[in-house]
Amino acid sequence: MKVLTLRLPDEIEKKIRIKAEIEHRTISEQIKKYISDGLISEEHPDLPLSFVKDTLEAKKEIEAGLGKEYKFGVID
Repeated sequence: MKVLTLRLPDEIEKKIRIKAEIEHRTISEQIKKYISDGLISEEHPDLPLSFVKDTLEAKKEIEAGLGKEYKFGVID
């Protein structure tokens, strides 16, 4: 892993610091999350970010054995 130094305007740094605290992340983890979200958004510009994130979460749940097949017309 490389170390990268960023220069951010004070206002952006303060917002990142607040969000990181709320989400129980370090500043570095919060910046990584924002970069990841930005990359996902650029790769799927026609889809809402929340939809892409929910889809990726669902795939991980299937891989972990937590999913079950949907049966059309059947309500559980």
